[in-house]
Amino acid sequence: MHPSEFELIFANADEQRFHNALKQASQAYLHAKQDHVYAGKADLIAIVTLFAIALLSYLPTLFTSSTLVYVSAYFIFVLLIMLLNVIGQHDACHNTLFKTRWKNRVFGRFVTLPLGLEPEFWRTRHVHYHHHYANIEHYDLDTEENGVFRQTPFQKWRPFMKYQHIYWPFVASLSLTWIALVFDWSDRTGKTRLKTQKVLEGKLGWSLFLASKLGHLILMIGLPLFFAHSHGISYTTIFITYLLSQMVASIFVIYLLLGTHWAEAQFFTAPDDKQIKHGWYHHNFVTACDWVPSPHYLWRLTGGLNYHLTHHLFPNWHHRHYPALAKILATLAQQHNMPYRCINYKQLVAAQLRFLRQMGEPPLS
Repeated sequence: MHPSEFELIFANADEQRFHNALKQASQAYLHAKQDHVYAGKADLIAIVTLFAIALLSYLPTLFTSSTLVYVSAYFIFVLLIMLLNVIGQHDACHNTLFKTRWKNRVFGRFVTLPLGLEPEFWRTRHVHYHHHYANIEHYDLDTEENGVFRQTPFQKWRPFMKYQHIYWPFVASLSLTWIALVFDWSDRTGKTRLKTQKVLEGKLGWSLFLASKLGHLILMIGLPLFFAHSHGISYTTIFITYLLSQMVASIFVIYLLLGTHWAEAQFFTAPDDKQIKHGWYHHNFVTACDWVPSPHYLWRLTGGLNYHLTHHLFPNWHHRHYPALAKILATLAQQHNMPYRCINYKQLVAAQLRFLRQMGEPPLS
């Protein structure tokens, strides 16, 4: 089946003047700084330093006889890896961490290995589907119906979902494991739309996929079972630490990624003729927002994901530019009557809770 059969076309709305103004202002900003759209030296140094610290934090898990040291070192390793995924891998999947595409791919494979994810499938889902079709039912693969909680008005409601605003954190804690065990294998076996993208084709693709999955099990469970257990760390501690660390990492990334597409956002279904009635810019403005943490410098720990609308309009720019781009966007949006929204973190959490409550209510018949 050809990929074009799945493509949606946005209306040729009156957005050209806004597009031109945004492009001109962003290029002027870049020219004034004599800069480029990729990561800067400071960002790369931070990435390398964090990666080295993460590797060093893993070593005590293999040689300590103290349960406290084992658990602490293991959690530090997983959380640092999760941070590297947020501040590095997200940029890498958009090819903005390094200027060379293969370096982005290699980095992504290293930092997703401890989480058990297949980076090529995640990149394809994120770049080719979520970014193109945010909040469009059956096209945005990040909001696929799962039967556990309802995240769009078009999905089936079940009575227990009226409590989803309560059990949501538990679902979020299992999201990365679900991606690794369900999404990745569904993508690998051709049961999803990714089969049209020809990701990891042939024997080489299968070999890389299986090697990555096996490498995850060896790194996160196999080596601790072989080394840590020989130093007195119990099997129970090894398995529980693995599960809990994956759950904590999952909560961290899911809260950053999904909240901005739930906070007072709109949802759509694809028309039969595949012609979206509004423009691409309007779609992004009504399906995402920017938010700012307090204190503001904490945005560095989000990898720029708090500037989520800005990211959707500038996906090929490294996140270090997002604060400046968000200011440009806010100014031009006001001038061109675009519904730009920037809220604080408290407002984001409150909006997310309202959304989950609303989706948990039975639909009006």
